[in-house]
Amino acid sequence: MIIHPELRALRGNDAPQRAAQDQLYAAMAGWRSRPYVRDVLADLTTFAGHQPQASSPSLPLPTLASCPALARLFDSADPAAERLTNSFVQCQAQALASAPLGHLALRHFTDGTISTLLLGRAGHVTLTLVAIDGPAFTARTAPVSACFAPVESWERILSGSARADLVSRRPLGSREDGLDRQRVSLEADSVVHRLGQSETLQLLEIDGRIVSLRLQRRDPDAGPAVEIDLASGKQLHQAAGNPRDSRLELMLALLGRMGRADAAPAMAELALGKGSAPLRWQAMRECLALDTQTGFAALSALAHDHNDSLQSPAAALRMQLVTAHPQLERIEPCPA
Repeated sequence: MIIHPELRALRGNDAPQRAAQDQLYAAMAGWRSRPYVRDVLADLTTFAGHQPQASSPSLPLPTLASCPALARLFDSADPAAERLTNSFVQCQAQALASAPLGHLALRHFTDGTISTLLLGRAGHVTLTLVAIDGPAFTARTAPVSACFAPVESWERILSGSARADLVSRRPLGSREDGLDRQRVSLEADSVVHRLGQSETLQLLEIDGRIVSLRLQRRDPDAGPAVEIDLASGKQLHQAAGNPRDSRLELMLALLGRMGRADAAPAMAELALGKGSAPLRWQAMRECLALDTQTGFAALSALAHDHNDSLQSPAAALRMQLVTAHPQLERIEPCPA
């Protein structure tokens, strides 16, 4: 193995590595301190609903138009996006040239086809640079499904061109949707806005490489993300629409597998709470499995609450359980 002398020297003294990293931190801080970048980052916080006057969760989230610095990035006639991204690339490229052993302290991802770099984040809002390699994309198998997630997004093409389908879903019934397609051409300064629960963008062809600036705001209180078969419209998979629900579902499953009956009251409280319906239903199932009395009492309370979206499935499950186990009728409904 050939080890470069500079890397070998770091084994005995890592001071050059720390100095290189400090240079990149300073370069990033310098870029973020520029007035137009500072305004964009401040608007990210506002757009996430973190401004002081939005302390009440009942207030609606700000619109993009109410965040002028951020809105200019997704105005096809405004050069703000090019200014922001070019200054970022130039600043960081210069820093890496002088400190090649450092690394950008930004979240990033690549799989050889799609590469992303997170420029800014505030709560459930992210601003990301995205690059997709055309030849590598062409080599991939054509998708047979589409994913719809509770994320509102804006995407501005910075360079390159592509053809894509804007796929919209129309719920037809239980676990089945109708899908509509609209062909769109993506070119420099094209802007695409979509509501992720009902629309998704599927790339078909890419000329060379396409680079875009993407703004996303996830709705933490919306429903789950669903994967739908393009040919039949049937739902293939469903997952929690936000990381918090995913973590709670994992905790519920773990406590259930551990047989932690002492967690049943907390599960019942979660099932009767105000969270997402899939998470609450999972909590109800785990509660019933751990502690029949606590779980059935909570199920009865849910079955009698006609203002709850889970009332109908809860009533059907309660009837099914009582039919199979009549003794359950003697369990008093939960006072809640």
